[in-house]
Amino acid sequence: MSKHALGVDPVIEPVEIPVSTSSTTGGQVTGTLRSHDELKALAGAGAAELGWDAPARDVIAWVARNFELPAVAVACSMADAVLPALVADQLPGVDVLFLETGYHFPETYATRDEVAANLRVNVVDVLPENTVEQQDRLLGKDLFARDAAQCCALRKVAPLRRTLAGYELWFTGVRRDEAPTRTNTPLVSWDETNGLVKVNPLAAWSFDQLVQYSDDNLLPVNPLLSQGYPSIGCQPCTRKVAPGDDPRAGRWAGTDKTECGLHV
Repeated sequence: MSKHALGVDPVIEPVEIPVSTSSTTGGQVTGTLRSHDELKALAGAGAAELGWDAPARDVIAWVARNFELPAVAVACSMADAVLPALVADQLPGVDVLFLETGYHFPETYATRDEVAANLRVNVVDVLPENTVEQQDRLLGKDLFARDAAQCCALRKVAPLRRTLAGYELWFTGVRRDEAPTRTNTPLVSWDETNGLVKVNPLAAWSFDQLVQYSDDNLLPVNPLLSQGYPSIGCQPCTRKVAPGDDPRAGRWAGTDKTECGLHV
């Protein structure tokens, strides 16, 4: 049982969210969001105030001072629950967005359910336009094997973009030590692609720090992390990683693809 447990039933809301700045679906913002210019200015101020390596709790505290629920969301792959737990300490009831691609490991779904049951968060399943079966009928079976980029675009990138249209800020668990493409990850930035503030409180953390924090605080953790999967994505496109290899070497192994498109 997590130290953050409330003893309540899981709250998981499968939703398809329209592109709107006043969506009321899935616990999103009711009313008008601040303008892009206002949010850009806030992102710049936050980046200047927090610098390159402010502690995660200070980063989240800055968000809590400048943003209110339900205008804030946390993106979580359900590899671990460190980010949702840290955010919920200061913003209890925050929406946690889980990209329900239909291709996850059973362990990932179990971790999602545990997070929903034990943390002070509202887990929201973000759904693609089509189920896996519908996509197979429209585009042929196992699109991921033929065009992984298109599969990610349809099942991750587009659904998240639709969903984020209802928020002013999103937290991600991106860390600089994960891959060469992530070494320059800032703590706070303006996400031009999705049109909101992007915050990465764990950017300076190492994988070992993540695991230690999970252990120390009895947080839900995906068992695959200790089974050779330091980076966990969809089951068909994720492989075990040899000790000492790039943590993301098991993602889309054998191809030149290194990112799903959410953070580039």
